[in-house]
Order: sequence, then structure tokens, then C-alpha cells
Amino acid sequence: MTPPPRPLIEVFSDIPDVRKARGKRHPLSAILALSCCALLCGSRSYSAIAEGGRNYGLASAHALGFTHNTPCASTLHTILGRLDCEVFEATLGGWADRVVAHTPTTPEAPDVAMAVDGKTLRGSKKQGAPGTHLLSVLAHRLGLTLTQQAVAAKTNEITEVETVLSQIVLTGRVVTMDALLTQRQVAQTIVDAGGDYVMIVKDNQPQLKADIELVFTMPPAGDRQESVRTVDVGHGRLETRNLTTSEALVGDSDWPGLAQVFEVGRHGITKQTGTERVEVVYGVTRLSPERATPGRVLELVRGHWAIENKSHWGRDVTFDEDHSQVRCGHIPQVMAALRNTAIGLLRWAGHTNIAAACRRLAAQPAQALALIGVEFEN
Repeated sequence: MTPPPRPLIEVFSDIPDVRKARGKRHPLSAILALSCCALLCGSRSYSAIAEGGRNYGLASAHALGFTHNTPCASTLHTILGRLDCEVFEATLGGWADRVVAHTPTTPEAPDVAMAVDGKTLRGSKKQGAPGTHLLSVLAHRLGLTLTQQAVAAKTNEITEVETVLSQIVLTGRVVTMDALLTQRQVAQTIVDAGGDYVMIVKDNQPQLKADIELVFTMPPAGDRQESVRTVDVGHGRLETRNLTTSEALVGDSDWPGLAQVFEVGRHGITKQTGTERVEVVYGVTRLSPERATPGRVLELVRGHWAIENKSHWGRDVTFDEDHSQVRCGHIPQVMAALRNTAIGLLRWAGHTNIAAACRRLAAQPAQALALIGVEFEN
């Protein structure tokens, strides 16, 4: 078992302060701790963070490390905008990775699975802010963001994904990604690092897609195909999924590390209208049949969307990220990283409804301080 992760209040102390000593009034670690706690209590902007600092009172401010009153909004704006984003992301990512490594796996999910996907900060983009499309990696089960990288545009995710993968531990872990990032070099990078992958294959890999499609429409003689079927009812829909795996292309395809290909058929019915939706997608994985049954492969395919459900959706709906119009310096990315950390903390603490958890902590801010490792009694 790896050593337990350090409290976040200690991790914030590791982030270098780029300010000159003269005129420095507030410790950087205290500012970051306040920002995280305010977000845990539902604050949506640096202005709300400053207001929250005033509302918490001097006792909580001193517990966070302030020797004076907490900073105003303009001070937060200046300091957060000057942070070194690469160091900031790496420090928070290292903490999150330690949390993931310290959390035991389960027999049903023996591997640590990580989803790679991008998100655009739409409000900031409209204001002309640089680097508003962020490519991030999220642990499926815990919902913690392990790293985040700004890219120039969505199409440049392909060029930046190598940088993102170099920032995380790949050995013994499974990386999931959608079709945009299903690239030969990406698969090779994961294999070389001792990791595994589950990738969706669409028209950007036409030959690979055609080969997989042929395997399932005209199965070769002796091919051992295995299947799993799931049925889910919820949100007014009936969803049926069928996933079938095959080893037919192993040895015939030069795709790096290929151990299985798979076909996923989805059939959805909206109960109220009777509208049907049918979709078939294909994929490749380095996981062998001995390591991943069709049921496990389907879990990993579905688990990839944890990055949408456990991170992106919460940042948009709970923290109103898409309407944020901050655009100066690194503030858009810094605020996104802080939101990721707040969401990860809440999920690690066992909360599944992030909005409800924020409302609860807003009424009991001492619990927010406790989450980052600060002992405080009202």
C-alpha cells in the first residue's frame, strides 16, 4: 500500500509564489486554501471567493493561514492570474494520483482506469482568453482529475495528448479515449509505458474500422467471439447494449499492442414518445480476454463518460463554468483546476450529488476546511 495522500493544505504550500517579497500581504497557500474551500461551499467565481472569505470570519481566516483580513476580488484576480499553470496542475495532479494509488481496487475493477477528453471554457473563449480548451485525464471510479493541459483548439488535442500522457502514471493502468484520440502513436506511447488502452474506432481510422467491421459481419472460421448484454431503465429511456469481442485481428493487424477488437451495439427507446435510437461503434483494446471479459470491456467503454458525468457536467452546472467570462492571464485554467480539485475532494469524501454537497458545506464551512486538512471549530 502506498503512503496516504497529504492534506491539501500542505500540498498548497508546495506551489511556488512568483510574487516579490516586498508588499506581499497574503500567503499563497492561504489564498489557494481559501479558494478551494469557497468552491467547496458553492462559490462560482473569484469575486464570490473573496466574498466568502469575508463571510467566514477572522477565526477561519487565521485557520487557513491569513494574518490579516482575507484578500479582495482584485487581489485574487492578480495572484491567480500570475500562477505558473504547469507547476500548479502538476502539484494538484500529483496529489490526486496519490489518492488514486492509495485507494484499493476491487475484484470487479482490478485496474485503475483513466479517461482522456477535452472541454472548452465557452464563456472565457468568447472573451478572447488564451488556452480555453483543456485536455484532461480523470480516474473513472473516484472522479479525480489527474492532469490538465491547455490546447489551442479541439483539433489540436491529437498533438497535445502525448504531453498529457507524459504527465501521468501509465504502468498497470487502463486509458480510455474517444475516436478523436484513437491514433497509432498514442497507442504506442501507452504500450511503451506499460499501460493498456480501450479506444473507440471511427472514420478517422478507416482501414482499422473496415477490418473490425468485417470481423463482426463475416466472422472468420474458428473465431471465438464472446458477448455480453445489459439493459438499463432510467431517465425515461430503455437502453440495451450488446458488446462482442474477438481476437481475429491479433497477429494480422499492426495496431500497437492489439489484443482484442470489439463491437458495441446500442438500442435506446424513449418511453414517452417511442422514439428509437440505434448505434453501432467499434473499438480496440490491449486487454486480453483473460484480463478483460466482454463485461469488463463494456464497463470501461461506459466508464469513459465519467469524465463528462463526474467532472465536466459538475463544472458547468454546479459551478457555472461555461458562463464564466474570466480571460486574463491563466485565470481560466487555474479556476478550472480548482473546480476539478473541489469536485475530486467531494467525490473522495463520498458525495455523489455535488450541488447538494456544496449547499451542505455552505451552511457548515468548518467541514469544508476539514476536507483540506484544516482543523477548525466555530
